[in-house]
Amino acid sequence: MSKKSKPQALYPYTLQPVALNLTEDEFKSAQFALFERSKNAYGLKSLRKTEWIVLAVMTVVAILGLVFVKNYSVIIFWLMLILVALYLVVRTVGLKKYMEKEYQKQVDSTHLPDEMKDLKVGVQSHGLVISMPRQNMPNSKEMRGINMAHASTQQGIIPWSAVSSWDETEHFLYIMFELQGQKGSQIIPKRLNPTLPIDSIKKHLQEITPKGLKTDGMVI
Repeated sequence: MSKKSKPQALYPYTLQPVALNLTEDEFKSAQFALFERSKNAYGLKSLRKTEWIVLAVMTVVAILGLVFVKNYSVIIFWLMLILVALYLVVRTVGLKKYMEKEYQKQVDSTHLPDEMKDLKVGVQSHGLVISMPRQNMPNSKEMRGINMAHASTQQGIIPWSAVSSWDETEHFLYIMFELQGQKGSQIIPKRLNPTLPIDSIKKHLQEITPKGLKTDGMVI
């Protein structure tokens, strides 16, 4: 008996753009999920080589002092060890908490743009198709550089070659792009799969650049 093969999509692209139907809560959830995804950037691995060298020297000196010095001078070596421990805590846990607080402030002050409420996205072999009602066509920086066709429903293309970086979480796909010198971003909910073939999008993104978002501190 032959094994049943997994069903495959008959058409790996969209016949027409799919409505994102992104809500305000989902928009903010997507942004904060991106921060959660990058939390490790503030861990021990984020310490520079020079920081590790200084901390190692201080630790060695402190330990040697505790071993060979027997009078009240040992206090200074205990202080050195405490300073090393405090620095590591502040540099990792403290910085992570601070960045989380600041990021939350940015997310709270950022609202879902009106034009995104009617935004539709499709995927073709040459790029992402962006569609929205003509009257909602924004002048926002996210849409500058996208050539939109003049019609009641306007469509434009973000070529795969315009993608500068991308990343994903369990529920969202994040895409950064640059067209005609203007930077933009797009959040795509994975709940749209398979109506919007997420695997097809990721396949083309991987052909352009490895996964890893370069936002330069930008909340998208």
